[in-house]
Amino acid sequence: MKLDKKRNLAARTLKVGKERIMFVMSRLEEIKEAITKQDIKDLYKDGAIIIKEVKGRKKIVKRKRKRGPGKIKKKVNKRKQEYVKMTRKLREYVKTLKEKGKLSREEIIEIRKRIRNRKFHSLANLKEYIGGLRK
Repeated sequence: MKLDKKRNLAARTLKVGKERIMFVMSRLEEIKEAITKQDIKDLYKDGAIIIKEVKGRKKIVKRKRKRGPGKIKKKVNKRKQEYVKMTRKLREYVKTLKEKGKLSREEIIEIRKRIRNRKFHSLANLKEYIGGLRK
């Protein structure tokens, strides 16, 4: 005997899922005769229809995650931004010296290679290096 329609009606009426609706076997005749939502509500109050508990996992206290050196991610972007700023500043300075004619072509190529390889950590450091070239 199929009671799918009654199960659907009970689920809609009692506002629960179809899987949670359970009919008492001894009172199936009454359940078959139920047509309206009010009939379903009355049967639920009488105990002919039972609603099962919600299935689900037990609540477990969340473990605290360990944050060791392997879990820490550095911001790569920050390092790159610092590199770009410094490189632009140094290249701009070299360009101004080139326009003034204070550096030869070979010196400029050498200095730009060193800038690219991060040999200078500041503009003052570059000026010191250029001062050493002049001597």
